[in-house]
Amino acid sequence: MTKIIGLTGGIGSGKSTVALYFEENDIPVYYADEKAKEVTRRPDILSRIEHSFGASVISGTSLDRKKLAAIVFNSPEKLEQLNGIIHPAVRQDFAKWLSQHEQYPIVVREAAILFESGSYKDCDAIITVTASVESKIQRVMKRDSITRESVLARMKNQWDDDRKAALSDYVILNEDLEKTRTQFDEILKSLKNL
Repeated sequence: MTKIIGLTGGIGSGKSTVALYFEENDIPVYYADEKAKEVTRRPDILSRIEHSFGASVISGTSLDRKKLAAIVFNSPEKLEQLNGIIHPAVRQDFAKWLSQHEQYPIVVREAAILFESGSYKDCDAIITVTASVESKIQRVMKRDSITRESVLARMKNQWDDDRKAALSDYVILNEDLEKTRTQFDEILKSLKNL
């Protein structure tokens, strides 16, 4: 039976780097955050988002992510409402993806909000990628061309590293890529023995 490895970490922690290491080892990775973006292109989901957040978050036939982000990242209630629309669709998509990857002994489910969404419950083991708060802020500011305040607002809506790490089987500190790779290699050996 295929083992599901949850891969999580706060925004800017370096989850994507670790996910690439899995792919380099021929282990399929499901990118939940990317799938969530794809799901929001579906007409049924767009309609529900428009109904919940107003027409201003829709631009033509697509979602205006910046306008929606301005609403949800400053309101935990609004974020929960959005997640209630998107998470079930992503869960359904993951189940379909998993059925297409049953021949693999290990697959990875990469998600920034693995714990917050409840998706961790389906995982056989969980890896949390961490980094210093300042490293994460700088990475996200550079990657997304957004302000420090915007990064902090997004971070506020995610569990902190300590909380995630306490519920994880493995923790990777991602401050130095060489050390990150060494930690990954050790964890991969362990995962192959699950």
